Amino acid sequence: MSSLLYRLGRAVVRGRAWVLVAWLALLAVLGTGAALFQQGMETEMSIPGSESQDTLDHLNNVFPQMSGSSAQLVATAPPGQRIDSPQGREAIEDLIHRVEGQEGVTAVMNPLSDMVKNQVSGDGDTALITVQLSFPATSVPENVKNDILAQADALERQLGPGSEVHAGGSIFSVNMPAVGATEAVGVIVALLVLLLMLRSLVGAVMPLVTALVGVGVSMTIVLLSTAFVTVSSAAPMLGLMLGLAVGIDYSLFIVSRHREQLGDGLDVSESIARSVATAGSAVIFAGATVIIALLALAVPGIPFLTVMGILAGVSIAVGVAAALTVIPALLSFAGERLRPKRPRAKRSTRTRPRAKFSLRWVRAVTKAPLLTIVIVIGALGICTLPAADLRLSVPDAGAQAVGTPARDTYDAIAKQFGPGYNAPLIVTTDVIGTKDPLGQVNGMADEIRALPGVAAVPMASPNETIDTGIIQVIPTGGGESQSTEDLVHRLRDMSPHFEQKYGAGIAVTGMTAIGIDLSEKLSDALLPFGIIVVGLTLVLLAMVFRSVWVPVKAALGYLLSVGATFGATAFVFNQGHLAGPLNITHVGGVISFLPLLLMAILFGLAMDYEVFLVSRMREDYTHNRDAKRAIEAGFTNVSPVVVAAAVIMISVFAAFVPHGDSNIKPIAFGLAVGVFVDAFIVRMTLVPAVMALLDDRAWWLPKWLARKLPALDVEGEALEHELRLADWPGNDEVVSARGFGVRDDRDEPIFEDVRLALRPGGVLSVQGDDDELSSALLHALGGRLSGVQGDVRVLGLLLPQRARAVRSRTALVRCRDSEAPAAEIASALADGVRLVLIDELDAVADTEQRTEIARLLADASTSDGQPVAFVVTHQNPSLVSGLLPEHRLSTMRLSTRPASPAFTGRLLEV
Repeated sequence: MSSLLYRLGRAVVRGRAWVLVAWLALLAVLGTGAALFQQGMETEMSIPGSESQDTLDHLNNVFPQMSGSSAQLVATAPPGQRIDSPQGREAIEDLIHRVEGQEGVTAVMNPLSDMVKNQVSGDGDTALITVQLSFPATSVPENVKNDILAQADALERQLGPGSEVHAGGSIFSVNMPAVGATEAVGVIVALLVLLLMLRSLVGAVMPLVTALVGVGVSMTIVLLSTAFVTVSSAAPMLGLMLGLAVGIDYSLFIVSRHREQLGDGLDVSESIARSVATAGSAVIFAGATVIIALLALAVPGIPFLTVMGILAGVSIAVGVAAALTVIPALLSFAGERLRPKRPRAKRSTRTRPRAKFSLRWVRAVTKAPLLTIVIVIGALGICTLPAADLRLSVPDAGAQAVGTPARDTYDAIAKQFGPGYNAPLIVTTDVIGTKDPLGQVNGMADEIRALPGVAAVPMASPNETIDTGIIQVIPTGGGESQSTEDLVHRLRDMSPHFEQKYGAGIAVTGMTAIGIDLSEKLSDALLPFGIIVVGLTLVLLAMVFRSVWVPVKAALGYLLSVGATFGATAFVFNQGHLAGPLNITHVGGVISFLPLLLMAILFGLAMDYEVFLVSRMREDYTHNRDAKRAIEAGFTNVSPVVVAAAVIMISVFAAFVPHGDSNIKPIAFGLAVGVFVDAFIVRMTLVPAVMALLDDRAWWLPKWLARKLPALDVEGEALEHELRLADWPGNDEVVSARGFGVRDDRDEPIFEDVRLALRPGGVLSVQGDDDELSSALLHALGGRLSGVQGDVRVLGLLLPQRARAVRSRTALVRCRDSEAPAAEIASALADGVRLVLIDELDAVADTEQRTEIARLLADASTSDGQPVAFVVTHQNPSLVSGLLPEHRLSTMRLSTRPASPAFTGRLLEV
């Protein structure tokens, strides 16, 4: 990966202007498409397959008056008067007459009708009027909303001085998130941190510009996707928040590495390419982990959450792509302006306090590592305790800002009628099979009224087609209360009883029931989701660090961070502590998908810091084999960048808390707390202590597991190898090798310490003790075998880094398996292949084939006259004599004798 990114960095530097133009063009095209085709966001959350959702869908067909959206008017008579007085009754009836003729109105419930119960408050001064509309809640025209508000004002005037009328309901509950001034505070803090970190205004602005470009593209993608799928209203703000945070952080990693390399005297273009290759590899890994975790939000099988996870993942992917392309282009334009004014050696005194603090800190936490571990785990365990009170729900109008129509109406209903009137339940039953549908519905309603947790049953009636009975149930508690959840389960448990008594069971639906079902389904998904995420942590980090204990430590640290985050979220949003200073106007349940979302995002961010911190420790340990020194060196080198990245993320997330959308507030708060806990307590305190306690054992990996796990070159070791050999061998050799060897899947050497040099037109004859030995060398040279070690260059391409390219530029002919090996060799020459690998030439017995192969080897040129080199393996020299051109022939022998080197005999260079 590092070699590929190195070439990408080089390409971006060469075409820097075109890269920026391409991004701006993409932004313009997507923005135009979004403006033309977007369909708006959806605030309602459905759960296909659940009882509440299936019942609601059925209800919309058989009782359309109950579908669509609704408005609620809460009318309070002047002091000392009753709402059912002649004046109040006349005013309400006039209102109903006017509203019934308005656009989209399908029904208006008269609270003073004899057919309606419990819609007048106990003291008789307030009535609740419900207006049913045919529009979906997210598609109600503004003129319809304005007409409802106007009618509320007219009713207030008609009721007389001192009266109050509030208009709310689902049509006013749709609150599309919007960006305010407070969100910009996070960007400003990020800029200040970048200035302190990079000591350059130009360098500090670059990550911000890159993040804004990425956010612009991802936001237009989110808006454009509404033309094809239903998108939750929380998705854009979530994408904006994540895009800003990771876009700035990922860009910072690349810019800081570039500045560090410039301080070492590296050329600008070379430094950019190496920064993209090294820091960019970690950026891709970190971004990939976040994306995979976000895609895992599909585990619960809830469409809106799956779409949200995919779109959030797209935002992360765009941020990674921008960091890998826009940043190198901007760095190239900046040129020498980002080079530190003094060489790094002379700047050491200037940076000594920061380095000294980092060193003091890591030595303090590793001096008594077991004590540090116990303190951190104990403290985070205490912080996790409030998580027991974490309640999940679907926020209703009570979560809206104070002063909005929906919130004022919600509060008025709760005050005058009780919280349950804001969370009505709908019970349906089949009345086709009964001769007395009204008696069945009323009988069921009477039994429901007697249940604990039921405040009222305002309506019980069959529909117009007499096939479905509708019973409206008002719980005593609000939609987020435990009593309402218990009531839903109690009603569903009564279905068998009603089935036996009336011949028809019941089903419970309504937005409150859907919210309860959604929360329960998401709670049930936490365990499998956590297993997937933690399991992913173990596998990915084992591939990166080639260790067992590092992944285990990372996964356990991640769980500690998640637990403390959940505890802090419950402490504030469920228990109400610090709600005032944080401008949290609604304390109760948090949005039901918050735990899954926090777990997904924090997983990626935690692995981000883990990779940047521990990879430097591993790099130092690989070179020096001193575990203590590796911890201190890795920590002091990387901790300033990790601190800056964490502060930026915390600032961006925290900026969405004070005046953010009600659904985004707890997510932003949880992410800010989670990043703080994971970066400063887990990764920078717990991790060094655990690494010190493990000592050399931290890098242990069983051989059987090492054979099965692919290696990920996140630190850029392969690139360093490639750059070190950039000028080797210094001539036009087709094959060059020194210290060349291959190991099998048990990490045992097949052969080792081979030296080769084959020039264009040369023929190398390889005789092995057995076919497998010589074939292994041949397949390795063709990029067709893993486990290659040493310095090997084939056709100018290093192995194993460029194995894929080597495979595409060489031809391998297996004589034992081929019916016409001569034809295969001729085809390769016609295709312009400059290196042909011929395996087991002595297996060719056909005289005509042998004659043709000898002719092709003697010619040794492609169709366009380029010289061709051959590597030929065999076991019997006598059977290939006469086939190989003596004047261009090199010979070698591979031996598996334990007492001798793997390479014996004489190697002739042509």
